[in-house]
Amino acid sequence: MKHDHDLARRPIHICQSPACGCGLTRRDFLRISALGAASIAAPLLSAGDALAQSASNDQPVKIGYLPITDAAPLLVAHARKLFEAEGLRTEKPRLFRSWAQVIEAFVAGQVNVIHLLSPATLWVRYGTRFPAKVVAWNHVNGSALTVAPGINSVSELGGKTVAVPFWYSIHNVILQQLLQANGLVPVNRNRDGIKPNEVNLVVMPPAEMVSALAGKSIAGFIVAEPFNAAAETAGVGKVLRLSGDVWKNHACCVTFLAERDIAERPEWAQRVTNAIVKAQLWTRGNQLDAAKLLSSADDNRYTPHSPQVLAKVLAATDTASYEASGAVRNKIWQQRRIDFQPYPFPSYTEELVRALQKTRLEGDNTFLQKLDPRFAARDLVDDRFVKKAIASVGGPQAFGLPADLLRKEVLAA
Repeated sequence: MKHDHDLARRPIHICQSPACGCGLTRRDFLRISALGAASIAAPLLSAGDALAQSASNDQPVKIGYLPITDAAPLLVAHARKLFEAEGLRTEKPRLFRSWAQVIEAFVAGQVNVIHLLSPATLWVRYGTRFPAKVVAWNHVNGSALTVAPGINSVSELGGKTVAVPFWYSIHNVILQQLLQANGLVPVNRNRDGIKPNEVNLVVMPPAEMVSALAGKSIAGFIVAEPFNAAAETAGVGKVLRLSGDVWKNHACCVTFLAERDIAERPEWAQRVTNAIVKAQLWTRGNQLDAAKLLSSADDNRYTPHSPQVLAKVLAATDTASYEASGAVRNKIWQQRRIDFQPYPFPSYTEELVRALQKTRLEGDNTFLQKLDPRFAARDLVDDRFVKKAIASVGGPQAFGLPADLLRKEVLAA
């Protein structure tokens, strides 16, 4: 059976109107596409210049991130100087407001270590044809469907608008699974034309979601923490379902490196991964300290969130209330609201491709329909570095992982 694995360039949806909600404007699309093409040509222009490439092995770590808990391993590694402990130089991490901005900066080479939505890595590698790979997961779970206080069930979202952070996000995938399980149809159209059995999906930067919910321009949102906790704390929203209760220990954001850096600077890539793995291990055992470190109360001011809001996520103790409300239905899974483990399970990537192939996505997604899940699990992910890093901190058991690093995906919408 022949599969379309040549990364051939294909057209992607170009937003013609600010009201489209696609998350990518025409300017974003043209910039990312042009930069992607240049990135492919660049290695050809420098072929044979081995000395210059060797010298660039000392490049600094330039982190790009959104102010969400998904970025915790990168920011903790920076704050605790774990990159420096690996012999690396670092620059101050750059905060971005939207995923489109993070992707553009990464493709342009302005940043070289980013956390990115796991489905978005498929779009970047196979949709825009930019050569980059997942080297580790950043965390598991850590997201939720949050709704207006008066909404008590998924079925009550019919005829309403819900925000997602990006079309290619695990949030969009899980939301649509929940909607379909409740007889609702996801759409993306003018709000006046929404039918009672439809839910209108719009893309919105995470930082704007809480205020949009408070202003009643949306009925809910599904996004990474701590914006769900922020809505709860402010009294403008409530968690209807934790994402990890729908897809057990799912990945959300992953660490993404350019393939050129991996190929030409493998020792640099290993050291970056070592620092991120050590940061995750520290965060698991120091949740309250991590909440303060990531908060606006810390000197680094990595995020605008308070220690209290971040602690509600990182050191969650209110599991009983979520079980009572139905936000958690699979108590037997015994999961944390957010947890940290770096190994990128192939079974997840395979199931993710299959799920995306059945998910409504704006724009041309023909690259997805021809993508073989098992091929993607091997081609998108390079787990050489993370396996060594995990072994150096005590092995899989240090993160509560199976010794054979294998698992089966469990979903229950």
